[in-house]
Amino acid sequence: MDSLNTGPALRQYRMVTLSYWGFTLTDGALRMLVVLYFHQLGYSPIAVAALFIFYEFFGMVTNLFGGWLAAHSGLTTTLHIGLSLQLMALGMLLVDPAWLSLIYVMAAQALSGIAKDLNKMSAKSSIKLLLPAAAQGKLYRWVALLTGSKNTLKGLGFFIGALLLSSVGFRGAILVLFLGLMLLCIASFLLLERDIGKAQYPVKFRQLFSKSPTINRLSAARFFLFGSRDLWFVVALPVYLQSELGWDYSAVGALMALWIIGYGGVQVIAPKLTQGRRQSSPCGKTALHWILALSLVPAIIACALHYRLADAASILIIGLAVYGILFAINSSLHSYLIVAYAQRNGVSLDLGFYYMANAAGRLSGTLLSGLLYQWQGLEACLFAASAFIALGCLLSLSLANYQARSQALKTTSPQIQP
Repeated sequence: MDSLNTGPALRQYRMVTLSYWGFTLTDGALRMLVVLYFHQLGYSPIAVAALFIFYEFFGMVTNLFGGWLAAHSGLTTTLHIGLSLQLMALGMLLVDPAWLSLIYVMAAQALSGIAKDLNKMSAKSSIKLLLPAAAQGKLYRWVALLTGSKNTLKGLGFFIGALLLSSVGFRGAILVLFLGLMLLCIASFLLLERDIGKAQYPVKFRQLFSKSPTINRLSAARFFLFGSRDLWFVVALPVYLQSELGWDYSAVGALMALWIIGYGGVQVIAPKLTQGRRQSSPCGKTALHWILALSLVPAIIACALHYRLADAASILIIGLAVYGILFAINSSLHSYLIVAYAQRNGVSLDLGFYYMANAAGRLSGTLLSGLLYQWQGLEACLFAASAFIALGCLLSLSLANYQARSQALKTTSPQIQP
């Protein structure tokens, strides 16, 4: 296979991408449906956020064990399991509204969290295997496209969820999502090859945890990067907009959706922003430069709010834009580096471990966001977010230094261009 531009590899990539896109639309729509519907029922923003705790926790567990499962049974199998679990989660929410207790919805969200991370791990691992080993520049572009389009579609899913809720109600909206995803699931079962991603040797259970220093450092940096985002974005920001600035919930949801769509768009063009005309692929030093640029942004927003340098809404919207651009570039770089660093044989193990750290960061950030906001407010969450990014900077510095030493000893992977 010389290229992804022609032949069976391209058809498989298109089907993997279509499956991932379809899942992402339902995932974004379902999240907005749950948020808006349960807010209408009188749940507080903190209680609504609690509905997603199992979503994040089981996503973290799934990433760890899902990589091992994919190495045994193939990435197509884990992709199909993810689609099937999302159908189950949607089916659970089709019951009489009287059944929709907090615990019941948390259980449905747990299935959705498992489904989401199985799909993400399967789709991104597949790119590694559908491209030739030497095509690192193309790998960066394809990873950026998949990652960015996913976030753009997730934001679009927010709009679809709100539109369906207002037009056909909660159960009608869930039914529409269920039927659409079922059609996509059938197409995926019929068209995808069955053996993509199977390891060529038996994978032992103890191999779940990565022994690669580069992947361990990158995973730890990812933990703090995504923890920093959710520390202020998931709970603190929407609650502040609603309770302190008096925004209605539809306005809050629209801002969040637009931010995610824009964030995804920046991820798609991240290779042009980080490489320019250079042909070399990003490395640990590239990641360090961009996370340093991000590190002070939340603290600057907090200071601007504290000293009232402008009205709070303007500060937050401008701050969100700057933060979103830099965060999207960092996220895209990290998504490329983990795919590039991962071993081709058993790639899902390395990606599963990495995205476990990603999910753990989101879970930690979500919990801290609620706790810090109730204790000290939005500014405390923003300062904590900057502290998390600072820890990510230290890990990125460690990663860059490790790669430099490895290159000097001529022990770096030949797949990574410094």
